[in-house]
Amino acid sequence: MRRSRRMTLAFLSPAILVASLTSCADSEKKSVPELPSRICWNVFASKDVTPLLPTGDKAMLRARPFVLAEELDSVTCSLDIDGATKFTAYATLRDFEDQIDWAPMDEAKPAPINVGRKGIIWYDGAASYIVCEPAQSPSRPGRYVDLTISTDGSPDEEVLQKSLPTLMKQFVTFAQRELNCD
Repeated sequence: MRRSRRMTLAFLSPAILVASLTSCADSEKKSVPELPSRICWNVFASKDVTPLLPTGDKAMLRARPFVLAEELDSVTCSLDIDGATKFTAYATLRDFEDQIDWAPMDEAKPAPINVGRKGIIWYDGAASYIVCEPAQSPSRPGRYVDLTISTDGSPDEEVLQKSLPTLMKQFVTFAQRELNCD
């Protein structure tokens, strides 16, 4: 009986060793590089954006000040992971509502979302626009702000689809406040 107990232990030992090595390997998985607590003009909390990003070693954030003064002015904030852009938020000022063109997203089969004046979401991005000042006539332009968020390489499409409308609402609220829009 003693002998069979030792044999059982001998057979269990390699299994325990394999489990230990697997645990060590799992703890060394790559993660998303550390980000500042808020990104892109302080619009987004990093904790909300990080689940949408792929893993990597180095993150770089690039953004110009959020200033839209003249027609077709645009600003972009981009977050790169290991040299490739993985999250982008951008805004463009338009004079007329009909200048907002989301036709390039048609192939992605966007769905409507209730954000801003009108909003859409597709597999890796969302767009909306706000009216700061409506056009009075064809010769008297208004101020319309076209807002877009796009991602690349998100590890979980379900999390991405749930997060994008919330992020777009934050972006719309920020743009309205920043540009003094109603």
